[in-house]
Amino acid sequence: MTGPDLDSLRLLVLVDDLGSIGQAAGALGIAQPSASKRLSTLERQVGLSLVDRTRRGSALTPDGRVIAGWAHRVLTEVDGLRTGAEALRTQRGAKLRVAASMTLAEHFVPAWIGEVKRIEPDTYVGLEVVNSEHVADLVTAGRVDLGFVESPGPWPGLSTRRVATDRLVVVVPAGHPWARRRRPLTAFELAATPLVVREPGSGTRETVEAALRRAGAGVVTPLLELGSASAVRNAVIAGAGPAVISELDVVREVAGRRLVPVAVAGVELGRVLRPTRSRRASARSA
Repeated sequence: MTGPDLDSLRLLVLVDDLGSIGQAAGALGIAQPSASKRLSTLERQVGLSLVDRTRRGSALTPDGRVIAGWAHRVLTEVDGLRTGAEALRTQRGAKLRVAASMTLAEHFVPAWIGEVKRIEPDTYVGLEVVNSEHVADLVTAGRVDLGFVESPGPWPGLSTRRVATDRLVVVVPAGHPWARRRRPLTAFELAATPLVVREPGSGTRETVEAALRRAGAGVVTPLLELGSASAVRNAVIAGAGPAVISELDVVREVAGRRLVPVAVAGVELGRVLRPTRSRRASARSA
């Protein structure tokens, strides 16, 4: 069965906002029976009851509110993706050259590019997606104007500031023994367990290693080294082993119980997402 379509997700979000299937249908320019049928199809697709229908109107169920929240995020990212794709099509004539690490490029940068386009419609943005270490190299070499990184640093010669936060999570498939644990992992258990990891230089890898060092537990023991979050996620689903990954990259898999998050005691897996610029460039523009 195919997944939910974007129009159905927009309809669900509007029902949540307006409190009525009829008003939501009107906002989308469709008939109310068509809207009701579309919502029923969506409920079958996700296997959940999403809308309580009463004479006084329609309200989302608790599950419906959760799905609507995710749907709102998906729609925001799709809008950002469209804007980002437009910027990529004009990369050769870019006025603003940007490099971003993979997590940022997938989950944040498209919306930020959209905001740039809203404020400065004639600004063209060229985006290069690499790991955090390479982002810093490109900024330092002057090959891009602005970089976005997720590693803890330090970043000598670069100016940075906090723009967002992210959290990493340990995940395993539902059949893994850790999925049934009642007590959190220790830092030493995590460090001693071979993990599916990103390549050296990635922000996720450096964040995990820094967190384990702060906990006095040593370093990551690699089982597999892979070049993208999606490759790591798919390897875990296939049963290769546990991984530590951005929670942004496993929202659907955790909700669908394809992956199970595992608590870890004594290890801080939060991280700050930062833009970076050359200090020389910052001084010239000041």
